[in-house]
Amino acid sequence: MKLKDQVCIVTGATSGMGKSIAEMLHAEGAKLVLSGRNLQRGNALVKALKGAVFVAGDVSKLEYNEKLVKTAIDEFGKLDVLSLNAGILGLGNVVDLSVSDWHNTLDVNLSSIFYLSKYAIPHLQKSEQGNILINASIAAFKSFPNHPAYCASKGASIALMKQMAVEYAPKIRVNAICPGPVDTPLIWDSAKAFPNPEEAVENATKATLLQRLGTPEDIAKLALFLISDDSSWITGTAMTIDGGILNA
Repeated sequence: MKLKDQVCIVTGATSGMGKSIAEMLHAEGAKLVLSGRNLQRGNALVKALKGAVFVAGDVSKLEYNEKLVKTAIDEFGKLDVLSLNAGILGLGNVVDLSVSDWHNTLDVNLSSIFYLSKYAIPHLQKSEQGNILINASIAAFKSFPNHPAYCASKGASIALMKQMAVEYAPKIRVNAICPGPVDTPLIWDSAKAFPNPEEAVENATKATLLQRLGTPEDIAKLALFLISDDSSWITGTAMTIDGGILNA
């Protein structure tokens, strides 16, 4: 097992990519503290992933992130990995997007990374496998209509990742994955920003060089690689996984 007895906090764990990442880390022997807003889905996930702990709450709140780290230490005695997957869209152009939606999107997608890292890093520095993996997006490099807050948050998360990689090397590795169109509920929510959502998803599929949407399992495989020792000489990297859409 590639992650035997490593303690991992996984945010956004109750659906989509975050859930697949949690399942794959568990299969590789990790001990998990799972984060999400939906208590029912969280409890169901804990039943499936024996030994995992679920803490319901809002990652945009500073105190909740402190609670996640405290839970990891209280339950398992250490912390090795952060897998940061929580995200929302904040749809609407700059003129129409409300100020509250702007702040909420940045708080969930960006500030939560800072908050959780703030409390986790002192413990990660004690680990021999200290690792932070941010689930960003190709939106850090390619803009989309009606996604100003989302694109801004993802671009900033890459900058924050690179800064933390410099600051905390060699004790902690910090990387990001940048998915393209992945078949999760979020892509259908994102498609609502376009006049014909079904056509928008179909066009995104055709725009990939590989002619298909990604799956959550595709993303989880890359996440496992970057969290495990298989990538022990990789840090400060934003790795795209997009079916080739940025090169199309």
